[in-house]
Amino acid sequence: MINELRKDIKNLTNQIIDWRRDLHRHPEIAFKEFRTSSVIRKFLEGLGIPVSTCAETGLKGILEGKTGGKTVALRADMDALPLKEVGDKEYISENPESTHACGHDGHMAILMGAAQLLSQRKDLFKGKVVFLFQPSEERIPGGAKKMIEEGALEGVDAVFGLHLWQPLPTGSVGIVKGAMMAQPDKFSIIVKGEGGHGSMPQTTVDPILVASHLVVNLQSIVSRNVDPLKSAVVSFGTVEGGTIYNIIPCEVSLTGTVRTFDSSLQSFIKKRLIEITEGTCRAFGATSEFKYEKGYIPLVNDEKMVDFVLDIARKTLGEESIKSIDPVMGGEDFAYFLQKVPGAFLFFGMGDGMEFPHHHPAFDLDEKSLPQAVLLMTSLALEYLARIE
Repeated sequence: MINELRKDIKNLTNQIIDWRRDLHRHPEIAFKEFRTSSVIRKFLEGLGIPVSTCAETGLKGILEGKTGGKTVALRADMDALPLKEVGDKEYISENPESTHACGHDGHMAILMGAAQLLSQRKDLFKGKVVFLFQPSEERIPGGAKKMIEEGALEGVDAVFGLHLWQPLPTGSVGIVKGAMMAQPDKFSIIVKGEGGHGSMPQTTVDPILVASHLVVNLQSIVSRNVDPLKSAVVSFGTVEGGTIYNIIPCEVSLTGTVRTFDSSLQSFIKKRLIEITEGTCRAFGATSEFKYEKGYIPLVNDEKMVDFVLDIARKTLGEESIKSIDPVMGGEDFAYFLQKVPGAFLFFGMGDGMEFPHHHPAFDLDEKSLPQAVLLMTSLALEYLARIE
């Protein structure tokens, strides 16, 4: 079976690359993936796969094999980033306000390739394959929860997904048992002082000074309040305040993120953020407004499903393809699928010769990874249905 798949994928490779480049040229951000959704719906329906709309712009296609068996789902995310692409690639984004700077164009092309190969083999397996094209992975609260609420996982026994990964060599597989990706929460703080002339700071309560102390003081949470054997991150992303060099402003705003693999630890860090913010502001005579937004839950892989993925990866890509990796502090709403049904999420290497990381305006991926990833995803579906009665 694997040799036949390799032969068919070789013949399909140029088409897979064309799909990816077309999607790359026409990126669309969260819940505005209208063209993207239309292109994929037309493709799936052309294969004879019934398609329903899910989560506004998302799609659920169901391929039925022979009667009986289980149902396995494969997922690809669809949205691009609100970022202007730079570079001179021939397939550069035609939308100046958006680009696929994370690899979702590749994810969709991979799932399209898997759909074509599986549709050609529907008489060879029992069960069903569900193709989930999900909107809004990049923007919290994301599209996965909405898809689940609208029935995306009804009847599904297992689910698999991947992320093309620039830090890994092309064609390699990285996966972690248990917690693999973090819960990415957001916080915002407004420091309120009393503004005035820069030459008379004694008549003011300087929110810039207070905000500077906050940035330093809040970093002590991880270094002094968190067990060093547990992973946690507190990072600031923005500090904004003031209009001109000689005026002390009335307010300064800060935003940041908290990342952990443990929801109880996340709650503890939130509590300490509030306490330290209030205490620091009070010490300088300032006040504050604090807001906290929960992100996706931690992504936790089913251990047996990880073993299954590793087994199939070895058979399709070779032992050398397996790379040992540590969990990462990035977030991913595929976590909600894994909360509902057993499954696994993996990183698939596409980094050979790729200089720029994910979310960089010059990001690109090694397209040699695409047919290899199609082989793995197709094999995961076929092997799962063959093994599970």
